[in-house]
This record gives sequence, structure tokens and C-alpha cells, in this order.
Amino acid sequence: MKQSPPTQTQQQARQYYRRHGVRIKSPEEIEGVRKAGELVLELLALAESMMQPGRMTGEVDQAIADYTASKGAISACLNYRGYPKHSCISINEVVCHGIPGDRILQDGDLVNVDVTPIVDGYYADASKTFLIGRASEEAVRLVEITRECLRRGMWAVKPGATLGDIGWAIQSYAEAQHCSVVRDFVGHGTGIEFHEPPQVTHFGRRHSGLKLIPGIVFTIEPMINLGRADTKILDDGWTAVTRDGSLSAQFEHTVVVTEDGFESLTPYEPEFYLSRPVSEPALA
Repeated sequence: MKQSPPTQTQQQARQYYRRHGVRIKSPEEIEGVRKAGELVLELLALAESMMQPGRMTGEVDQAIADYTASKGAISACLNYRGYPKHSCISINEVVCHGIPGDRILQDGDLVNVDVTPIVDGYYADASKTFLIGRASEEAVRLVEITRECLRRGMWAVKPGATLGDIGWAIQSYAEAQHCSVVRDFVGHGTGIEFHEPPQVTHFGRRHSGLKLIPGIVFTIEPMINLGRADTKILDDGWTAVTRDGSLSAQFEHTVVVTEDGFESLTPYEPEFYLSRPVSEPALA
């Protein structure tokens, strides 16, 4: 759903930044993020090709590193606040920020791969969850619920809507499916920096929070658990896992608010995410 670029004036953008700390991206900046998003799609496709039993997660990360470098790009993850790898690879009960290493992918694993390349100074951020081999029915179900949560969150994006509308669209669907929404980690603005305002929660109340206007670029990245929402951080200081050991899945796109809706700047699976949900939550 490629929309016409935003038309916010520089004066309006400055006012919004002063009031909310949120940078409204220019058409040129949005195009820069869009180009970084093209590399995101290539990296996720590369990762998907390696989602096989017997692969080490470190091998997948190294392939991502090599491909990123071959395109003259940089991985935003590497050395970010001391993070040691080029991607995050989170398996089964790992909610996010799994550090690639010598862990071997097993038949039935649920694996999220999260990448954020920097291309000519612009950031794009996305993640996708894969199922390895013969996954359990509950893993398949969780993945489909999480994909739908992201789609519903994306379709809540339009001028005049609020961040609370996005969170409510995600939370209401997840909880109706008897799953929980992780509250300890959120989406975020991006594009010029890795993490910018605003914070985008995946739960919330309709008509609450920051009002959306064209030119805001941010991620929507719901983390959905089969069990309780509670998480804990392992001793490595990064890996977040479900406290009850239940499975967790995540999908993420970077989106921009347009004059008449939204555009995904990391448009993997466009036939799904850019088609309107069958029963889109009413936001009125």
C-alpha cells in the first residue's frame, strides 16, 4: 500500500518535535528508510533460507553480517549498548534479544530473527518468526495469532488515530485468542536513529496517547506469549525469556503514517499485511 508522501510543513514538524519529541520525517528521509527496508527484506529472506535443523544460530548471524557488509551497510545491533552480534535470534521461550552463538536449531523450534541495517545513515527494523521442520500445533497457532496481531496493529495506523488505538487493536485480538501481550518491551520511532520517540506499546486504550500525523516513522513489533506476559532477563544481560517457560513469537514492521493511512517500509509478506483484516477492530 504505497501512499503519497507526507506534506507536513517544516514549521508543523518543528512544532510537533518541540511538543512531543517526535521527529516528523521528510519525504527524502522516508525514502532513505524505504531503501534500508529493501535490505531488511533481503536479510530476512537469507535468514529464512538457513532455517534448518542442525544450523547454529551463530552461522545465521555471520551470514547476515557478511551480506550486510557486501551491500555497504552496517548492522545497528552490533555494539549497540554492548550487544555483541549483528542480529537477534530468539528461540521458543526467548521473547527477544536472543544472542546468536553455538545453539543449534532443532526440529520443531520457533525462531524469531530481528535485523536492523543502516543504509546511507538510515535505519529500518523488522523481524519475522519461522517454524523449523515439524512444529507443534500450539507453535503454529501462536505464530498465526502473532502475525494477525501485527496486521491489526498496522491497520490501526492513520492520521488522527492514536498510539492507544494500535495497542488496543493488538491486545484485544491477542487476549481474545487466550494469549498474552508482553509489556516489558515496546515498539519505537526509528529512521534517523535506531531508537527514537515515540514508544509504541502493544497494549492500550482506544483514543489514548499520542495522536498520529503524516511523517511519523515507527516500528510495531508485538511479542505474544502462549502463557503469561511476564518476562525475565538472563545473566547475559540481554536475553529476555518468558517467566513460565511458555512459547513466545514476534513479528515486526517499520511503518510510516501517510496522508490516508500507512505504508510499510519493510513490506515482507505484503499479500498478508497489506490486506485489510477480515474483522478489523472498530476504533470508533
